[in-house]
Amino acid sequence: MINEIYDFSDKVEKLLIALRIKFVFEIIVICVIGIISFKLIDILDSHIKQKLSESNNSPLARFVPILSNILKGITVFFLLASFLQSHGYSMSSLIAGFGITGLAVGFAAQHTIANVFGTFGILSDHSYKLGDYVSINGFEGNVEDINMRSTKIRALDNSLIILPNDVVAGTIIKNVTDGEKRRIFETFGLTYNTSDENLKRAITILETILKENPKIHDDYIVYLETLSSSSIDIKVNAYTKTNVYKEYLKIKEEFLLEAIKRFREEGIDFAFPSTTVYMAKDEN
Repeated sequence: MINEIYDFSDKVEKLLIALRIKFVFEIIVICVIGIISFKLIDILDSHIKQKLSESNNSPLARFVPILSNILKGITVFFLLASFLQSHGYSMSSLIAGFGITGLAVGFAAQHTIANVFGTFGILSDHSYKLGDYVSINGFEGNVEDINMRSTKIRALDNSLIILPNDVVAGTIIKNVTDGEKRRIFETFGLTYNTSDENLKRAITILETILKENPKIHDDYIVYLETLSSSSIDIKVNAYTKTNVYKEYLKIKEEFLLEAIKRFREEGIDFAFPSTTVYMAKDEN
């Protein structure tokens, strides 16, 4: 009887040892699979970064490590789930538990998640990149930084504007840098006592100035637009050959200075807002 008890205990001990060996072996196998998976993800990460650097797509390159971490997290989850499944834990219960936890986290961080999806929307549309001059939601400036939460714009007064990416993704974006030219759209108001000859001369002067400027495209148009309350208005619609804001301002300045100079030389007067009041004479 005692010998049978000893034999049974010996078998139990051997079984426990075998189970421990199996447990350790499973952990080793999972670790090896995990290491190999992580190495493959890192290789893919490096390959994508290299391709993006060659194409100068710097904003997208900064999100590659985040995507790599997401893939690594998914790998860890499935390895852990398969290990627990092999030891009698229900996979469906485990997924349901993660689902409930994820739902709770989602409600708590809904704005953050919205910003993340907004970021991917901006990148997929190629809306803008670092250094671009943009107008977003009424704010203008150069894009200084793009991250997972926000876009930072350096305004012309050197102030820093931070816009959440979910707001950016849901509004109209005007990328001025992507345009090859900038518009000069000016009105020249002349006095009502300007002669017919001088009106035609004013239009000719403006056309000549635009034609002589090599920094302005040839598709300009100058025309008499309307008779306003205090002036006869001539409209100029032209485009500069640069989209750089500072250069555009200087070209526009050159055009306006030359127009003012030639108008004064020709004796063509600019109008200013005025009101004429007629008073009736009382005959009594």
